[in-house]
Amino acid sequence: MPETYSAHESRVYYVDETAYGQTPTNPSMLSVPAESIEPAVNPSNIKLRGVGSIDLQAIKKGLRAPSLKIAYPLPSDAPINFLQYAKTELNKSLTAQVLYYKGVFASATDIISLLYMGCKFQRATVECSIEDVVKASVELLAQDLAAGTAKLSGASYADYSGAVPFYESYIKKDTATLERVTDWKFTIENNLKQVPVIRAPNGNILKYLSHRHRDLTGELVFEFESKEEFDDVINDAEFTLEFGLGGSNKAVFSNCKWENATAPTRVEELVSLKAAFVAKAVAIS
Repeated sequence: MPETYSAHESRVYYVDETAYGQTPTNPSMLSVPAESIEPAVNPSNIKLRGVGSIDLQAIKKGLRAPSLKIAYPLPSDAPINFLQYAKTELNKSLTAQVLYYKGVFASATDIISLLYMGCKFQRATVECSIEDVVKASVELLAQDLAAGTAKLSGASYADYSGAVPFYESYIKKDTATLERVTDWKFTIENNLKQVPVIRAPNGNILKYLSHRHRDLTGELVFEFESKEEFDDVINDAEFTLEFGLGGSNKAVFSNCKWENATAPTRVEELVSLKAAFVAKAVAIS
């Protein structure tokens, strides 16, 4: 019997699916260099009550709802390889595998495998601040989950490394580079809809995981040296924001407007300006 698993004895990998909810044969699994992993599954139990008893009379399984949360620094080897799947335009699904193991990974023993099939991005937040690296936190919803005790048969596992420090990022508003920003973040919210149908077998497994309306939001924190953001709000100005994600990779939010601009001012503190934005479109490349 192995001892309790530790964080250094865990990894998470993913691969494109060619058919929804089906893991490819002999897959080439790519790593997410995670800082934290939170695999979960909710059976959505149906709890039945009735007259004649103060207790439940039956507990029936409902719609199975597997989910996976991952926080990770964007690897400088491949900053957007995983993040790009947050774009609904790709309309792709993933198989993600969380592995817990003992020993050296290449010859691991006592493996626990949690295989999430039919994954799509529910939400992705990317952020950066002074003296830190660019980080992402994402939530995936899946069609189904299989628990096992081995790596995938015939699979290869490749790891990414490195990180993108704050000084290798940048922010542009339209074509001008902003040099007053101390912190930034943006969120892509896909508002997925889990769609089951009445069927047998597997009636408790969703059939579709559909994209609905998308919300594109974010926030920048500025050193307060200019009234530009207040002017933008007053003038109802529209603009483009470009975030450097490492190397030549970037996220471009177009048709943006500031949601609000605030400049909290306190004794013995430098004044900063927080400006939240909303956008109509995003491109990650």
